[in-house]
Amino acid sequence: MIELIPAVDIIDGNLVRLQQGNYSAKTEYSHDPLEVAKQLEGVGIRRLHVVDLDGAKGGHIVNYKTLERIASGTQLIIDFGGGVKSDEDVKIAFDCGAHMITGGSIAVNRPQLFLSWLEKYGPEKIILGADIKDGKIAVSGWMEESDARWQTFLESYVARGVRKIISTDISRDGMMIGPSVELYRDMLLEFPGLHVTASGGVSCMADVEQLDDIGVPDVIIGKAIYEGRITYHEIEEYVSKTNHSLSGC
Repeated sequence: MIELIPAVDIIDGNLVRLQQGNYSAKTEYSHDPLEVAKQLEGVGIRRLHVVDLDGAKGGHIVNYKTLERIASGTQLIIDFGGGVKSDEDVKIAFDCGAHMITGGSIAVNRPQLFLSWLEKYGPEKIILGADIKDGKIAVSGWMEESDARWQTFLESYVARGVRKIISTDISRDGMMIGPSVELYRDMLLEFPGLHVTASGGVSCMADVEQLDDIGVPDVIIGKAIYEGRITYHEIEEYVSKTNHSLSGC
């Protein structure tokens, strides 16, 4: 069964959500991301997707102290992205408790640096960010669109050892209009050995089930949780059912 990965997007140390990557369309949900992370852990969540939006905009990690608080205050497995643009940024993120790093813009603009991280840390710790707008890869906190089509982009990196990606359909992010099921189906068919994490558009558990049906291994959910469209009770029930299924009981 598909794993649920809540998103914790950070601006000025606070938990926020944007719409379609638009920084001016920001909703703030909590002044204490650690407390939210603890609540999610309490209903059975194992993994968290933490994004430093200040870092994504500024070109270097900014909210590493918030990452450190969440990592030291929970047992959650954290993948971290946003502003990871240098060897020093990677070191800071890992030192502050990230288990995995996601690199998107850096993989477009400085591929050799990204590949050096992949070689040094391995494909289990370095995730490729493939954020898509109109069929092309978006960069710089989604404020710019590259010339790279997602198929060519993924083909190049899969050939070089990438095994995990997080892919967001930007047109759906924060909109709660349903995920891009066809996009992820195409990815899974074209790259059958790739671990694809879906992100963007999820509004309810029925959306999660759609992604599960096509074989997506995990999904990032943000606004639907914080707006109460997917409740903590639903998450707890789903996680319990998943664990029951995995145990074979």
